[in-house]
Amino acid sequence: MESKNKRKKMDVLAVLITVAFIFFIVYGMYTKILYSESALNAYLEKFGIWAPIIFVVFQAIQVVFPILPGGIGMLGGLVIFGPQMGFIYNYVGICIGSVLAFLIAKRYGMRIIKSLFIPRLHGKYMKWTENKNFSVLFTLAIIFPIAPDDFLCYLAGTTKMRLLKFTLIILLGKPFGIAAYSFGLNAVFQWLVQLLN
Repeated sequence: MESKNKRKKMDVLAVLITVAFIFFIVYGMYTKILYSESALNAYLEKFGIWAPIIFVVFQAIQVVFPILPGGIGMLGGLVIFGPQMGFIYNYVGICIGSVLAFLIAKRYGMRIIKSLFIPRLHGKYMKWTENKNFSVLFTLAIIFPIAPDDFLCYLAGTTKMRLLKFTLIILLGKPFGIAAYSFGLNAVFQWLVQLLN
């Protein structure tokens, strides 16, 4: 019952954050910061060095507390900081969050997974932990954006996988998934911007 209440609260929070993100997109279109480099630079200068730090922390938190679809944060990084730096900040934040999720699951086990994720995910991926090739399955899922990475990072924390092995898989595998996902979203976003202009 308690885990259901937590999930309901997270669903409400997800809706609120999504609405806030939509408002940010509208605001960005109105102020031209989403498609004018000079306007964006002027906007970011207000935050100074804190802008990338805040974004990296946000990306780490959204992995630990998977409220928003990861694609929204990735797209935000590319739109706000540009393709190169956006990719780097996405990578750093997501890797930090992934390691934190793994460590949290190591500490709290299946209780944390049941409180954060819907039962359908448990049923679909729990059998992976019984497979002797879990590390291979996990690595492929991290490299290719084909599975819920946040959930799998928590799930890996409930297995015998060691932190060093997990961290290496994340550091070496994440760039491929992030690049495929975020640059694909960015292409769609740029197409929409051109369409609306």
